[in-house]
Amino acid sequence: MDQDDMHADGCDVVVRIPVEPVEAAVEADARDAAVHNGTLAVRGPLFGVAAQGAGDGRRWRVVVEVTQGCPQEARDALNSLLWFRAKDEAGDRAERRALLAAVARLERERVDELTVLGTRFRIVRAEEYAGMNVHGDIETPRPTDPEPPVPDWSRAARGPRVDEGLVLDPDAPLSPALAAERLTLRSLVYTGARFPHRVLRDSEHARASHPDVLLLPALFRVVERSGGGAWTPGSGLHASAHDARRTLDFALVWWQPRSRGLIPEASAEDFLAQRDARTLVAEGTGPSVAELALYAEAADRLRAERLNQVEVHGTTSRIGRTRRLVRWGPDGPEGPRPSDVENHAPSAMHPPLDEDGNVLPEEPGEEDEAYEAGTGEVEDRGDPEDAVS
Repeated sequence: MDQDDMHADGCDVVVRIPVEPVEAAVEADARDAAVHNGTLAVRGPLFGVAAQGAGDGRRWRVVVEVTQGCPQEARDALNSLLWFRAKDEAGDRAERRALLAAVARLERERVDELTVLGTRFRIVRAEEYAGMNVHGDIETPRPTDPEPPVPDWSRAARGPRVDEGLVLDPDAPLSPALAAERLTLRSLVYTGARFPHRVLRDSEHARASHPDVLLLPALFRVVERSGGGAWTPGSGLHASAHDARRTLDFALVWWQPRSRGLIPEASAEDFLAQRDARTLVAEGTGPSVAELALYAEAADRLRAERLNQVEVHGTTSRIGRTRRLVRWGPDGPEGPRPSDVENHAPSAMHPPLDEDGNVLPEEPGEEDEAYEAGTGEVEDRGDPEDAVS
């Protein structure tokens, strides 16, 4: 395969010309998308955890998916990852002590990088964005995005996990379309009066300190719009378009009818019996059958035709294709910025372990002791860091 080097801002990009039919089709889809969805809508940052071992070179492995809403959520996930390794995988007491020492730090501090048993763990920051066409519509899945040959619509179905096995490699060759996107997005910064000064300052600083970017695999989420309003998220992120459609199917027959009062609030029995718009329409009873039929019909069309958009009662639901980039510097991926929002403080996520991996009973904290003493008063210490709204 032919390869060429592209060079800008001191960062090389290796370009590989697609020669296999599938690769060529993916490349053609990417070119078409760049033409039809030429505007980018930036949603904001996401966070995860990457790890680098002694023999990884410049590569980092994603160990917590880059989908967390704030840095502390990623730190909490790393806390859990290390705690379970201490409990279930540590080979001896020395390993367990090292893991538990890292857990203890994460329970007390906003730690963005630490080394445990020779492995560096870093909280990484990504920017989520999506392509939009001239009408302001968010890009939908591309024809070459992976789809299951036989879709499984059952509620128990589990699709691929986001970022599972993902390696961040700045030296990996890219197709021409991805290389062009990567080079273009190196200059991405926040602009506009709606951003606080420190957000704009940190964005400019990141462009200088982390001049390159890496593009992560595309993800999919349900987005919604009512009337002429803006698109808003209607689900979390999924690794496949089908997983997002399955989420939308459930929302159409379960959540949306309940949010409009067409079905009473859900009970455990309702969930087990799968009482939703489909089953109630099939029964043909109740004052809301005609309205519920609109939801059931939309969900049925979504399934039968693998649609990427449906509309019911003035709300348009679409399967949006979203992308992420990680800024990259001489020492690897960018971490959290000082202006990134923190929605809670560090805390203990799990009960304590002894050096043999046994779970110990938790000791009562200050709040429990105060309550047990009959005062019922607990000091509110507040959030130690400011938040950006």
